[in-house]
This record gives sequence, structure tokens and C-alpha cells, in this order.
Amino acid sequence: MDWMRKLAIFAAIAATMALAAAATASAADLKVLTSGAYKQVVAAMAPQFEASTGNKIILENDTAGGIAKRIEGGAAFDVAIMTPDLIAQLVARRKANAASVVNLARVGIGAMVLAGAPKPDISTVERFKQVLLDARSVAYIDPAAGGSSGIYLAQLFRQWGIADEIERKAVKVQGGYVGDHLLNNEATLGFQQISEILAVKGVVLIGPLPAEIQNFTVYTAAIGAASKEQAAAQAFLRLLASPETARVLQEKGMEAVKP
Repeated sequence: MDWMRKLAIFAAIAATMALAAAATASAADLKVLTSGAYKQVVAAMAPQFEASTGNKIILENDTAGGIAKRIEGGAAFDVAIMTPDLIAQLVARRKANAASVVNLARVGIGAMVLAGAPKPDISTVERFKQVLLDARSVAYIDPAAGGSSGIYLAQLFRQWGIADEIERKAVKVQGGYVGDHLLNNEATLGFQQISEILAVKGVVLIGPLPAEIQNFTVYTAAIGAASKEQAAAQAFLRLLASPETARVLQEKGMEAVKP
């Protein structure tokens, strides 16, 4: 009987190892390209997805325009998270699946200063404009880099007729966190998506732009048409559109939108 029990134990161990090997073999590496403002959300939800599915998230971050250029240049991806117009372009060029497109979140633009610095009053459009004009230096994403907040602000400055004045003291950031350029004393006032301001320790959010001039960026996702991991990618999008992620969005300074 001992040898029979040993044989049964060995068989059970072998079966367990076979199942583990099969699970490993079927696990997917998902390459997710996301623009900056949504990066923190993907990073927060990735561990839960990986633990529950065995899949791995490979996260790459850039401005929305930067991601579009990468994909146009042939970069492979399983999931892209960008602005709705850029996702629509991917669908039109058959680089993304139209049926997979889903709106995930939106975020407004905020202003920031170094922690401990006086917080200027930007509660009205006129006060906001005066704070801009009084600032020694102003940092924001370079519109040429394709960041939606920088593009909008540049348009706003031109509309107000102060573009030349702001240009003389502008610190145009090519990508990443604008707050880092306040920390190294390149600028005294900064602007970026609120979620990206909250991600930088050492700077503080003054507040959102006044409601009359606020600009919300919607983040939309789609699965790559050439992705070999369609099912896994769809599962990840379901998680990003779930109530669990909605709670994370609120913590990151963003809000959910209807899928």
C-alpha cells in the first residue's frame, strides 16, 4: 500500500506541476502605451491584474502625441491609452480594433507651486491671468511634444494676447512631470494635468483652472489590431472600466466617464 500511496502523491505533484507550467505558458505580456496623466492609474491597477490573471503589464509612458508617433513608426502594442481623436485615428488606419474602444477617465488642468511657497489666488479668470503675468517663470508641457495640456495653454495664451510675454519666461517641458522643474528651481509656477501634479512630492496643487477656461482631457483606450493577446487585453480594459478603478481615479485627481 505504501508504494501505491507514493505513486498517488507523485502523480498529484506531476499534475500540479503540469498545471503550473500550462498557466505560465498561457500567461501574456501586455504592452500598454499610455499618455502621462493616466500612467498612475495603470501602475496602480497592474499588480491586481497580474496577481489575478498571471499576465504581466509592460507599461510605457509618453505624451499622447509621442505615443501616436511611436505607433505610426511601427511600435507594437496591445493596449493604447490616449485622447479620443488619436484613438479614432488609430482605428481609421486599422491599427486598433474599433469594437474595443472605451472611454476610461477625464482630468482637468491644474496649477502648482513648490510646497511651502505662497499659493496665489486663481479663483477667477482675471486673477488667474494676473498670476500668470506676475510669475517669474512658468513651466508647462511643450505643445510641440504633443501634450494636451501644453497645446491648450498655448492656445489660451494666444487668445488672450499674452503669448509673447509668457514665451519670454516659459519653461517648456518635453515630457514627464512639470513639477520636477519646479523642484530644481527652473520655474516658480507650473501647469499640468491634475493627476500628474499630485504625483510629484514637493509641489502642491493650487487648484484647477477656473471653470470658464478649464479644459478636460478624456482618456480613451483601444486594443491593437495586431495584438496576439486580444482576450487578455480585453480583460485588462474591463478592469480599467470597473468601479475598483473608479475609486483609484478619484485618489489620482481624475474622474470616471461612461464607457
